[in-house]
Amino acid sequence: MGHTFSNILNHIIFSTKDRLNMLSPEIRKSVYAYLCGIAKAENCQIIKIGGIENHIHILVSLKPSLAPSDFARKIKTNSSRWIHENYPKLKDFAWQPGFSCFSVSESAKNSVMNYIDNQEKHHERISFKDELKIFLEKNSINFDLEHYLD
Repeated sequence: MGHTFSNILNHIIFSTKDRLNMLSPEIRKSVYAYLCGIAKAENCQIIKIGGIENHIHILVSLKPSLAPSDFARKIKTNSSRWIHENYPKLKDFAWQPGFSCFSVSESAKNSVMNYIDNQEKHHERISFKDELKIFLEKNSINFDLEHYLD
């Protein structure tokens, strides 16, 4: 069989449960490193990761055999367990049940990386709720305005 070549870039976004501010800057650095390790074990590459206290953004290159939903489930499940083991004070920590995923073209990669790098500044003027709503609308995704954050 010949080689398989791919460039499957995804911008994945998910929040803490109920968007609680549980990810302090000190914790985020460790969580990001752990998430990168999970991705590497799955033969995927996190190109950029960032966020604030209540959500994260991940630009990831996925292998063709791994669905974004499987990737999100693996990193959320494993990192939640890891957070509980390493940060006992965060015993109530959980990720939101779902996630958002947007395909990214190679030509938009640098723009997405810049966007993720500037999350703290960006969220000085816009909430996660409004940010996600804008992403959904911009990507023509139908959603229930009353329940899209459930």
